[in-house]
Amino acid sequence: MTTTSPPAQPATLSARRRWTVLAVCALSMFLVGLDTTIVNVGLPEIGRGLGVGTRDLEWVVDAYTVVLAGLLIASGALADRFGRRRVFQCGLVVFGLASLACAVAPSLGFLVAARALQGVGASMLSPVALAIVVNAMPDARERARAIGVWAAVFGLSMAAGPVTGGALIAAFGWRSVFWINAPVIVAALVLVAVFVPKSHGQRDRRLDLPGQALLILTLGLSIGVLIEGPRIGWTSPPALVGYALVVATAAGFVRVELRQNEPLMDLGLFRRPRFATAVLGAVAVFIALNVSLLLNTLYLQHARGWTALEAGMATLPMALGATLCAPWSGNLVGRLGPRRPLLLAGGFTTAGGLCLVNLGQHTGVLLLLLAYLLIGIGFGFANAPITNTAVSGLPKSRAGVAGAITSAARQVGSAIGIAIAGGLVTDVDPAGIARASRPGWLLVTACGLFLLVVARASQEVASPARKTP
Repeated sequence: MTTTSPPAQPATLSARRRWTVLAVCALSMFLVGLDTTIVNVGLPEIGRGLGVGTRDLEWVVDAYTVVLAGLLIASGALADRFGRRRVFQCGLVVFGLASLACAVAPSLGFLVAARALQGVGASMLSPVALAIVVNAMPDARERARAIGVWAAVFGLSMAAGPVTGGALIAAFGWRSVFWINAPVIVAALVLVAVFVPKSHGQRDRRLDLPGQALLILTLGLSIGVLIEGPRIGWTSPPALVGYALVVATAAGFVRVELRQNEPLMDLGLFRRPRFATAVLGAVAVFIALNVSLLLNTLYLQHARGWTALEAGMATLPMALGATLCAPWSGNLVGRLGPRRPLLLAGGFTTAGGLCLVNLGQHTGVLLLLLAYLLIGIGFGFANAPITNTAVSGLPKSRAGVAGAITSAARQVGSAIGIAIAGGLVTDVDPAGIARASRPGWLLVTACGLFLLVVARASQEVASPARKTP
């Protein structure tokens, strides 16, 4: 049953209050992005601490991203129905408790389960944060700038994860990458209670439980096949069963969604080229980022013997590029529309991938740093126009769902990137990691080229500066 809820934003906030709300949401989003990548650089240390190999450690990353991706859309709908601030606060609490569980994990299985619980909490933060920001910014140009800042913080958190993780591991051990969340969660809970106003979506929707279950199964099975394929064999009977299950659950999801009056995901939206390419672009951006980060970690630590701190520091150019270019990208979207920043994103990402397609055991450090800088710049330019294009493709009253679909696409890309990168170098002799990773850098290049396609499709989006709020 559909019911009417209070308006999403009952009163216009002052400029200071609007940007304070953005800052609070950005702080929480920083945690979500940070925990997507912070453990990458620590995987070798976690493996040594828990006595497990690289392939099993992929689940430490992907348990978080798969659950996060699978629940994002439902969390956005829950936030529109029960109140964004309430769901946001619940997400912070769950995320904090799960982080403590990760910090004390005695075994790999316990750690993977705790990471999955972290994903549950994070799913209540990501789409809700964007919905709160969108609803707090009634002016289209200001909203575009705010999305640029939001994307900058999220991008910085993703790119800074390895640097932060490397420093924490060097000083306090791998468990500290989870302990660090506790004080931030406490501060965020206080700030949300003080500054973030209550808001709801304009419509309440039924929860699509069959669609939700099938979505999680489809994502989990798909990533599972990618991770386990190199071990069990791509044409082995278990792999063939896995393919069949992925197809069956995906088909079941489409069938259920087409028959629902209020589906979890309105598949009709994907008939709009603008929206569909924006979502696929988000997947491509995060495949490129996560392939780059994991290959960097395994190549530098295993093949070249660098420490976790040194490998993390190598990604500083990536973090710098993302941090500087994301706000710039938001301003460009606000003034000129999404096409130009997407062209820049595609060009820089493609150039970064091409730098490393011939990676060798003794590739120069300057070339590595240049490649990471180019990829970081591409990542920084990509997020704001993709987010703006995707949100513009949906009704404003469905801001929670709009943010959820875009965020889910990012996490799907993260999970796929980790699975592919891990599969390329797992069980490879350290001396052969450089050669084995070359297809990964070709994939990064291909993702950059695809962003040029997204830029072309985005031309249909009018510049926010020319729209009437």
